[in-house]
Amino acid sequence: MTITALTEDQQALVETTLDFAQDHLAPHALDWDRDKHFPVDVLRKAAGLGLGGVYVREESGGSGLTRSDGVLVFETLASGCPAIAGYLSIHNMVAWMIDRYGDDAQRERWLPRLCAMEDLASYCLTEPGAGSDAAALTTRAVRDGDGWVLTGVKQFISGAGASQSYVVMARTGGGGPDGVSAFVVDKDDAGVSFGPNERKMGWNAQPTRQVVLDGVRLPADRLLGREGEGFRIAMSGLNGGRLGIAACSLGGARSALDRSLAHLADREAFGQRLLDAQALRFRLADMATELAAARALVAQAAHALDRGDPQAPYLCAMAKRFATDTGYSVADRALQLHGGYGYLSEYGIEKIVRDLRVHQILEGTNEIMRVIVARGLTEAFA
Repeated sequence: MTITALTEDQQALVETTLDFAQDHLAPHALDWDRDKHFPVDVLRKAAGLGLGGVYVREESGGSGLTRSDGVLVFETLASGCPAIAGYLSIHNMVAWMIDRYGDDAQRERWLPRLCAMEDLASYCLTEPGAGSDAAALTTRAVRDGDGWVLTGVKQFISGAGASQSYVVMARTGGGGPDGVSAFVVDKDDAGVSFGPNERKMGWNAQPTRQVVLDGVRLPADRLLGREGEGFRIAMSGLNGGRLGIAACSLGGARSALDRSLAHLADREAFGQRLLDAQALRFRLADMATELAAARALVAQAAHALDRGDPQAPYLCAMAKRFATDTGYSVADRALQLHGGYGYLSEYGIEKIVRDLRVHQILEGTNEIMRVIVARGLTEAFA
């Protein structure tokens, strides 16, 4: 299936990204999943195409693409491997946050290496006791002279241990969102350590570990934005991050649907191709229709974010909820259409199902997306 209604530049972007996904991701995705291998060398090849700083302005070393361009990039990458595309989305979220909220010195210090993916980046908001209620985080940053000392634990951090740069949300003031600030922590800072790599259902091609901050002393220039602005920075980053993960769900599910079409065309039962059975054709039609609807909603949300629409956070939550639920559902039905073969790892369908399942949880659970959407619907009646 193809993506239509693109500009010439967007079509060229999709074609280039698809070539990369088919040449460098898809042939190795099953091995990376089995071996729990994080292909940093391949990520650096992606950076050679400008995919290490998708949204970072060109003067900071990035590609300066829009969110509307970005969702095309991540959908296409995910057709090769959702786990690697998902990490790239997170890395780009962090790079954008530094570009958007950092000062000139911070952009000059971190962005060239992040855009080249010489250094990788991770986003540190969730804690063992603060997931959906992110404003309840307890990691603390205490003033020490001109600097800060950070203490706490971050949980479920994608890329942890392999990443060099971490945007960390820590409490610098009282309770609630206004007491949170954002910091850039380096892997080599004294007091930074990591838990063991988590054993996960999917996303095995990227590490997920705790980030442990034990009295990490940072100079004043590690504060990103202003003191007390961290929660707003974190949520701003997540608007784009949710679109990236939504797009990754579309790409993984689109791959599963394409594989199902090929499988049903190749298999026969009761004297006819499975692809000619009307009941199965109807299933395929529903899957394609649902993906097209999800893609349209993601595109609408991306356009809203690009133009600074005040409804963008509401639309991003809506798109993330719908696209990740739809993507997982389509992949699950694709597995069913493969019959017993879908359950075998060598066919790649069960990997897509496992990878897409976490998209309904990360970047804000889909239950929290419903809270955001409901709040937008009902705030006039408060």
